Amino acid sequence: MTLFLHAHATHPDPHMAVALAATQVEAQRGQAGCVREPTLGWVYLTDHFATAAEGVLADVRRRWPGVAWVGAVGVGIAANGVEYMDEPAVALMLGDVPREHFRLFSGVQPLGGTADGFDAATAQVHVDPTTADLGELIGELAGRTATGYVFGGLASARTDDGEGLGRCLHIADAVFDGGLSGVAFSAEVALVSRVTQGCQPVGPVRHVTEADRNVIVTLDGEPALECLLRDLAVEGDDPRRALPKLRQTLVGLSDPFDQALTRPGQFGVDTRVRHLVGLDPGRRAIAIGDIAPQGTQVAFCTRHVEAARRDLVRICSEIREEIEPEALSLETALALQGRSAEHQPHPARRIAGAVYVSCAGRGGPHFGAPSAELAIVRHALGDVPLVGFFANGEIARHHVYGYTGVLTVFT
Repeated sequence: MTLFLHAHATHPDPHMAVALAATQVEAQRGQAGCVREPTLGWVYLTDHFATAAEGVLADVRRRWPGVAWVGAVGVGIAANGVEYMDEPAVALMLGDVPREHFRLFSGVQPLGGTADGFDAATAQVHVDPTTADLGELIGELAGRTATGYVFGGLASARTDDGEGLGRCLHIADAVFDGGLSGVAFSAEVALVSRVTQGCQPVGPVRHVTEADRNVIVTLDGEPALECLLRDLAVEGDDPRRALPKLRQTLVGLSDPFDQALTRPGQFGVDTRVRHLVGLDPGRRAIAIGDIAPQGTQVAFCTRHVEAARRDLVRICSEIREEIEPEALSLETALALQGRSAEHQPHPARRIAGAVYVSCAGRGGPHFGAPSAELAIVRHALGDVPLVGFFANGEIARHHVYGYTGVLTVFT
């Protein structure tokens, strides 16, 4: 694969936004080392364009015939070094993945594993967050891949007239409302994917010893509510005194044998953050926004900007270490050292393109400035083609995460 084509634009008219992005794409298409004959495209729309999604898809298919398209709607979308939040915008990326090495799937064309002659190693997935049994569907999809690894996110949209979510649409050569869709890749498509956490634990890792579905009754044999108040350093046993802290408290969950912490004060990549949704003073129990079977590891946590920043830098560094050659010539090393984010990536970086899915609760508002989160990625990886969106939940492996980012790089 060569360097992917990518573009992004904002305009009140969706077709004008696509036209502006198309001009950027075609300008890159004539450059050395860039894709000339694209086969697979990614299209992300802010929810301002949700009602025009079918027309946008028809537009990009007309401009680049023969390209297979995947994508989603988000409350915000991402591009290289920039995010678009609360404004009409589109982001495009076109790659030259060999057609025999990818396969689109959806509710009308499920991923059939070897039954349809295609062996999926990994898959990118976009999901409607209102889909029933969502966790089971993600696990089933992961089970249809050789690696058990899928990545992506839940489409997102602002509330519709105060009565619920807007159109959380996703795209796989058609626009879908409900269920999931995406693109599967064979083992020949090289990619590297990492999860970055956005929360920091405020207490020790505990284990669920009694639970009733989403209600945790005891942790390490003690009433869960007492453990929560102790970890938050709340004096006394009246939860009302802890309300200010409780409103900021989340719950990090990990399976019994997963790595809950990579080091003291830092979650491992297997931790899923969920909301604390209620207290049960009668049973001295707590209710969370997920099921926590007996044995589940639990650590109470809060969102933490600096921890999120450090962890994002960490995964970018890990990706670079994995894909860059172990030994570089002096000329190449000097060239890499002297390049800034404003220059084209050096070929030694071996990055063809990237997809970044971040939580809708992250982005500029969380990192302190508009596009600050994407600026960190750009500074770490260079000016590589990148698109993505801000999701209602992030997907990696067979889990749905929260307050995280999932960065996937094609090499």
